[in-house]
Amino acid sequence: MQTGADVFQIARPVRLWLLAGVVMVFFQVVIGGVTRLTDSGLSITEWAVIQGTIPPLNEAEWQVAFDKYKVAARKQFETLHADMALQDFKVIFFWEYAHRLWARLMGFVFLFPFLWFMYKKQLPGWLVKRLGLVIALAALAAVFGWVMVASGLNNDDRTWVSAYKLVTHLGIATTLFGYLFWTWLRASQPVVVDGQLTNLRRLGWWVAGVLFVQIAFGGLMAGMRAGLIHPHFPVFVEWERFWQVLIAAPVDAAQLVDYEPQQSVKALVQLLHRGMAWVLVVLAVSLFVRIKRQAGISNQLNLGANLLIATLFVQFLLGIITVINCVGRIPLLWGAVHQAGALVLLAVILFGNYQFSKMREKDC
Repeated sequence: MQTGADVFQIARPVRLWLLAGVVMVFFQVVIGGVTRLTDSGLSITEWAVIQGTIPPLNEAEWQVAFDKYKVAARKQFETLHADMALQDFKVIFFWEYAHRLWARLMGFVFLFPFLWFMYKKQLPGWLVKRLGLVIALAALAAVFGWVMVASGLNNDDRTWVSAYKLVTHLGIATTLFGYLFWTWLRASQPVVVDGQLTNLRRLGWWVAGVLFVQIAFGGLMAGMRAGLIHPHFPVFVEWERFWQVLIAAPVDAAQLVDYEPQQSVKALVQLLHRGMAWVLVVLAVSLFVRIKRQAGISNQLNLGANLLIATLFVQFLLGIITVINCVGRIPLLWGAVHQAGALVLLAVILFGNYQFSKMREKDC
């Protein structure tokens, strides 16, 4: 019976396939962010898994889709797009269609190679188990994606989808990205040598956990358009006005549920997002310093530490640029790049944490 690193030796085509999956999930999340920031999520009013693969093919079909949007997303249409022409509708339709089509494409890219590799017996048992969970997470993300969209359809109280359901959808997609990335790491680097650094391992997972929460707060920021409340950095610029908004009304459960007209809820979300960013910086810098003080660490862990501090700085800067440009509306380019940066930072943290892991026989 094979033991140790031999069990984890994975064929190169399988490793490339796993990496392709990671990249596709990354872009799916980014496209989802663009869909949200362009108010495109409600443009397709039905969840037709098969029929929905084909977009409207002529002007009559486009007009039918536009009319359905006007009815199903009436508040959004009347509030934001009352002067929208059919040509403009095609633009927001494109992003939601691209988001759904990319998800279908991921299914094909995953399914057929998976069956082929199973037929060729190139997938060991531990990898099959992990890929089963990948499939479950992808299916859950797809289902909850529709639950999210449905929260904004035929509901005259909402201009957009529910921010809480959006965050749940984003959380599932982020978990899928992280889990698949970790699976690719295990397939690509079967041996790690820094597993004895248990204290750093705990700190590394604290950093990862705080980042996950920060990504969730970022989803609330986007879903509630909370960046519009205080588009300044640092937070003490116009602090008095921001503070007045924050305490304008006590935040209770009813206001948290019906957050759209509640400026204080949005101000609270922005304050939490900014505060968590500083917590993340302190923990990540502490991890970086403690890694650098260790003697005899691997080249991979040293690389992970350097990437951590570099991507953390870039992501923090992107957050500042995004919020100071939230004047009237959330900036599409900076908002999308900032979200993409969060996933890159997550991958970097997971890469570093992977170096602390130990290979276990029960996972083989």
